[in-house]
Parts: sequence; C-alpha cells; structure tokens
Amino acid sequence: MSNSECKELVITREFQAPRELVFQAWSQVDHLKQWWGPKGFEIKVSQLDFRPGGVFHYSMQSPDGNQMWGKFVYQEIEAFDKIVWVNSFSDEAGHIVRAPFSDLIPLEIRNEVTFREDNGGTILTLRSRPINATAEEESFFEGMFESMQQGFGGTFDQLEQFLAELKK
Repeated sequence: MSNSECKELVITREFQAPRELVFQAWSQVDHLKQWWGPKGFEIKVSQLDFRPGGVFHYSMQSPDGNQMWGKFVYQEIEAFDKIVWVNSFSDEAGHIVRAPFSDLIPLEIRNEVTFREDNGGTILTLRSRPINATAEEESFFEGMFESMQQGFGGTFDQLEQFLAELKK
C-alpha cells in the first residue's frame, strides 16, 4: 500500500471564535500549552519556532506521571488559513522515536489544518496521514481512526474552552 492509498483521517470542528483567534491559538507558545494534547495531560514547551522548517518540541505528562515527548516540524504556514506539519514522537533531545505504547504507529504523520471563516465563527478541518510508512503501519494508523477522533475530540474541547476564555 503506498501513501497515496492510505486513508486520511479527517476531522472537522466548528468554533465560535474568529478565524484569526483560532489560528493564534495554534501559533503562540502561551496558547498551545493551554490546550494542546490529551485531556488531563500537562504540556511543557521546550521550543516553539513557528515558521516553515521550524519546530514545536514539547513534553506531555499524564496524570499518573508518565512523560512522553512530541515534535512538530512545520512545512507550510499561511496566516489565518492553513498550517501543515509533520508530527512525531520524540525524545527529550528532539530525535524522532517510536511511540512509547506501540511499535506500529508511523514515525511521521503529516497533518494539515485549515481555518475557514463562517458567520463570525471558524470551521477547522484537520487532515492526517502517515508519510514514509510501511503497509503495516498504514493499516495500523487506519485502525486507530476511532480512538484518534476521540483523542482529537478531547483536545478540541480544550481548545473550545480556551477560546471561550480568550474572548471574555
């Protein structure tokens, strides 16, 4: 199975906030650490260089104290319209590593998020697919769609709450 055949995870969510504000929530370190990541996890930002070729390197600590590291490498940024990045698990030094809970999760996942204005609100669409993955990894990725939708659902709930606070 080649990457072109691998199904893409697509999640669309509407936010009651202006597009510029939603985009800023993705682009500023003080914002990202407030809502990014699984529900209940504490995010610490090691680095945020929000530009094509730049890196967002962060740790996620679960309520029971387990720590994982993640990394974005930004590919494309169009202010208020689109952000494209490659997401990976990493070590503390920023090197790409296997996910701590599965050897079948692709090492690199290409994510594209678009922001579309809609009556003063914003429609956000996230598209995710593995790159440079084996057929087995692609198949595993497709099998994770339901749990990824739940995970991003919780993350986007946190984004919604954060945006509501910002608008006050």
